[in-house]
Amino acid sequence: MLLRTLVATALLSLSLAAADKPIENYNIPLWPEGKVPLAKGDGPLDKPFLTVFPVTPGKRNDGCSIIIAPGGSNIMLMYGGEGAEIAERYNDWGCTAFVLTYRLSPRYNNDARTNDATRAIQLVRSRAAEFKLDPARIGFAGFSAGGSLARSVPAASGPGDPNSADPIERISSRPDYLVLVYGPGRGPRGEDLKTFPPTFLLAAAWDKGAANGSAQLFLDLNNAGAVVELHLYQRGRHGFGAAYASPDFSPWMDELKHFLVQGKLMKESK
Repeated sequence: MLLRTLVATALLSLSLAAADKPIENYNIPLWPEGKVPLAKGDGPLDKPFLTVFPVTPGKRNDGCSIIIAPGGSNIMLMYGGEGAEIAERYNDWGCTAFVLTYRLSPRYNNDARTNDATRAIQLVRSRAAEFKLDPARIGFAGFSAGGSLARSVPAASGPGDPNSADPIERISSRPDYLVLVYGPGRGPRGEDLKTFPPTFLLAAAWDKGAANGSAQLFLDLNNAGAVVELHLYQRGRHGFGAAYASPDFSPWMDELKHFLVQGKLMKESK
C-alpha cells in the first residue's frame, strides 16, 4: 500500500511539473508558400508570419488571445519590448499571444501590411479550436507604427468571403478589441467609428503627436458611442514598450488587464 502511494505521488508530481513547463514558441506562415498576395519576391522579408506564444495548459484563461504588431517605423520591428514581453505578460494572464512579423518599408506599403494584419486575425480565428481560443475574444494590439496599422484594421476587416476557395478567407477578419499604444495617426478612408471595436488607448503626454492623436481618437470614439478607454501619462517618451520596471509607465499593463476584464474580454486572474 505504501509503495502504491509513493508511485501515485511521484506520477502526480511529474504530471504537475509537465503541466507547468513552458511550451516553446514557434512560427506559422500567414499564407502557404508561393501564395502571399502583393509579394515582390520569395525571400524571408516577403513572407509574413506569426510567432505563437502558447499558454501553459494549466494556466489557460477562458480562451482569451491577442495578436501583437510591434513598432519600428515600418522599417524594422521592436520585437522585444513591443512584442515578446507583451506576449509573455498575456501568457501570465492565461491568454495565448501571437506576435506578427509584417512586411516592411520601403519594399512594401500600407496595403500589404494591412493585408498581413487582417489575414493574421483570420488565421488565428480559423485555428481557434486547435489553440483552445474563444473566437469572439481575439484582440489586436499595435505599438507606434504597429498602432497605426492596428487602427487601419477595422476599416479593412469584414465577415469573410463565403465563396472564397481559401477556407481561411471565409472567416471574419474583424478584431474583437484594439490596443493602440503611442500610435494613432489619421484614420483610413472608410473608418466607421460607430462600429469600432472596444479600444484601449495609451501614450505619454510629452510624446505629443501620439498623445494628441490618441486624445482626439478618444473624443471621436466616445462621441460616436463606441467603447473606449484612454490613458495619458503626464511625462515620458515614445517607445516605452512593456515598461516592467519603469517608474513612469509600469502600471499600464495592469490597467489594460482591468479594461479587458471590465469588457468581459478575459476573466479576472490571480
